[in-house]
Amino acid sequence: MSSASATAPAVPGPRTGGRHRDLRRFLLGRLGTGLVLLIGITLVAFVLTHLVPGDPAAANLGQRAIGDPAAVAAFRHQYGLDRPVPVQYVVYLKDLLQGNLGISEQSHRPVRTDLAEYVPATIELALFAIVLSLVIGISLGIVAAVFHDRWPDHVIRVISLGGVSMPVFWIALVAFYLFFFKLGWLPGGGRLDPTQNAPTHLTGMFTVDAAVHGQWTLFWSALRHLILPGLVLAIYTVGMLTRFTRASMLEIMENDYVRAARLKGLPEHVVVLRHVLRPALVAIITVAGVAFGSLLAGTVLVENIFSWPGVGQYAYHSAVNLDLPAIMGVSLFVALVYIVINLAVDLLYGVIDPRIRLS
Repeated sequence: MSSASATAPAVPGPRTGGRHRDLRRFLLGRLGTGLVLLIGITLVAFVLTHLVPGDPAAANLGQRAIGDPAAVAAFRHQYGLDRPVPVQYVVYLKDLLQGNLGISEQSHRPVRTDLAEYVPATIELALFAIVLSLVIGISLGIVAAVFHDRWPDHVIRVISLGGVSMPVFWIALVAFYLFFFKLGWLPGGGRLDPTQNAPTHLTGMFTVDAAVHGQWTLFWSALRHLILPGLVLAIYTVGMLTRFTRASMLEIMENDYVRAARLKGLPEHVVVLRHVLRPALVAIITVAGVAFGSLLAGTVLVENIFSWPGVGQYAYHSAVNLDLPAIMGVSLFVALVYIVINLAVDLLYGVIDPRIRLS
């Protein structure tokens, strides 16, 4: 046999460069779509905030100053409210392209400075709640699916139904009354005890900053203040994740490859975790991403009940005072949160399911 005929044909290797180009194209497309979406949200938010009945000057100056025409005119000129709405929007877009979100009418500081102060508190609270929700919700969902139509499944279904049915503000009030006022187990509000100062600033998240700098007294105080509002926020998400995990796993358990894995004699925990839970994670991560975005954007009631100085409390005071630059800043933050989370969820799909990555 000749050497030419004995030589096996070359097998083409994986197209790493092509996959990298596809990933770059995907990221650029998503970033372009996100930019267009952000501009559209600024337009919608700008129009809606100007359609709300009420006068920002009256909301911010008070009863005595509102009777002075010179004070009202100065206020409206300072914040550009004396210009036509289309001109105000164009000026806002020009400032936005330079990273200027405007000056808050309630704090008299740049909105970017206010958000830099309040956003880390909300991120810390939302991260604590979503991690707690994922651990508890997925665990309960696995147990409910494994013990389908038996008493653990029935108990967990009742608990999850209660979690998604009870209003968050009612849960917050009950938790505040029971664990703070009645039992005194946990602090009732704020991020630290009144006698303590904030840890050395790094991220703005007190637990992270205190742990990094070895300030363990502040770390435990910040963690204790985080538990009660975090648990309240997690209750609804736990119920939702439990139900989705259970439903996704029960659907996958009917597939032939799961039956084949059991017939091969694989241990039950291997079948459940590797052959059932991993495919179910695609749906679970989708729900978790939406839930995390909702936690970051919708903590208004919980933050006000527990005096948590986050974006929710800032948004509430901005809406009450008709603080248009602050309302626009919060709207952009919420939009950016959902865009980033959706992008992260899409990338995680490929990590979990190779079929999505290859396509």
